[in-house]
Amino acid sequence: MEKTSFPENDFRAPVPVVGAGQTNTSLTDKLTSIVFTKHTPLQWFAFMGVGFILVMVLLLALTNLLLKGIGIWGNNIPVGWAFDIINFVWWIGIGHAGTLISAILLLFRQDWRMSISRSAEAMTIFAVICAAMFPIFHTGRPWLAIYWLLPYPNTMALWPNFRSPLIWDVFAVSTYATVSIVFWFTGLIPDLATFRDRATAPWQKKIYGMLALGWRGSAKHWYRYENASLLLAGLSAPLVLSVHTVVSFDFAVAVLPGWHATIFPPYFVAGAVYAGFAMVLTLLIPLRKMYGLENIITMHHIENMAKVMLVTGMIVVYGYACEAFFGWYSGNTYERFMLINRTWSGPMAWSYWMLLLCNFIVPQLMWSKKFRRHLGVVFLVCMFVNVGMWLERFVIIVTSLHRDFIPSSWQMYYPTRWDFMTFFGTIGLFLTLMFLFVRVMPMIAIFEVKTLLPGANPKPTAPSEGGSH
Repeated sequence: MEKTSFPENDFRAPVPVVGAGQTNTSLTDKLTSIVFTKHTPLQWFAFMGVGFILVMVLLLALTNLLLKGIGIWGNNIPVGWAFDIINFVWWIGIGHAGTLISAILLLFRQDWRMSISRSAEAMTIFAVICAAMFPIFHTGRPWLAIYWLLPYPNTMALWPNFRSPLIWDVFAVSTYATVSIVFWFTGLIPDLATFRDRATAPWQKKIYGMLALGWRGSAKHWYRYENASLLLAGLSAPLVLSVHTVVSFDFAVAVLPGWHATIFPPYFVAGAVYAGFAMVLTLLIPLRKMYGLENIITMHHIENMAKVMLVTGMIVVYGYACEAFFGWYSGNTYERFMLINRTWSGPMAWSYWMLLLCNFIVPQLMWSKKFRRHLGVVFLVCMFVNVGMWLERFVIIVTSLHRDFIPSSWQMYYPTRWDFMTFFGTIGLFLTLMFLFVRVMPMIAIFEVKTLLPGANPKPTAPSEGGSH
């Protein structure tokens, strides 16, 4: 067979991150029209309607909680941590994908993150808002007890225990929320200036003008912006590891069988990224279709996120295997009982097998390139993962607590309608905040996506010459 010769500096063309036919003008027109359009898609109103109804349910549930106390929930002794802490850990995990996409992929110079980073950053902030509600309202009377969550020295009889991971949680989550908001807003500034210049209504010009902080796109502005972005990315990257590691310590430092495991920190971090990417895809697949963004959020983005889900999902499954192995190999009677109770003979063993179905079996479809590029299959897998990651927290918390060392303290756990109303209410709050953001702010980083156009880098350098593509 005749060999085909290639030029010395030739290299395989990179996968296009932005669809063909896009220009600077068409991109700006397309992405600004999402906000400035007078014809909002009907699907947006449908999602907002569902979100608003669920927010009203949340307000009803929280009002009743404040009037009557947490006795309206299914919490009991020994299951003192139930839906409230399950949902707290679940929402914190969902917020991790935004920081991973924005910070870590930025530091690794992954161009495909640019079309999805802005939405993922916003999702992070809204997820942290939903998460923060649960520890606050878990106190029952926040105006009397909320200060016990704050790590400050005081002159009262009882001081906060600074050795407790529950105090570290406040440090970690508040720092994470603060850095995420600053990072998100810093990235918005150039696009807010674009909105300011394109707005026609005077009130819009004033609002976007104030938010743009006087941005004019000068060389000095870009220099400061890039330095700030790298600095915030460097601060954010360790937070991806530290926040959910600290959350895992809430369980790992306890002596309770099912919690006392050194695998928890990396296992929780992987699970957070897994859940976060599933939620990003859950939101972006409908938004991509709703606003016709197929040339900006391409199948390349969908496939890459599906690959990240597959990798982190297998790490999570490895964590499940380690838990089961440690429970058996430890030789500890209580650990072995916990393992059997959780997986086989216990009244809640069904949750463990549902967990494996959602987080292990169904996501194996992502090994196939055909399924990774099929939107219906990817969306279905993401929905399974969303449910599975919630079930994971249910299994860890409830099945470990409801049967501990002493049979006389065993008690079944049954959530009430107020548990479900609070949980689904936070989903409604998340949807409402997300779709309001899409309607009034740039959901895609316009200036970053423009750097991916062919005209922005007309002569890419081959890898052999030391460049990147």
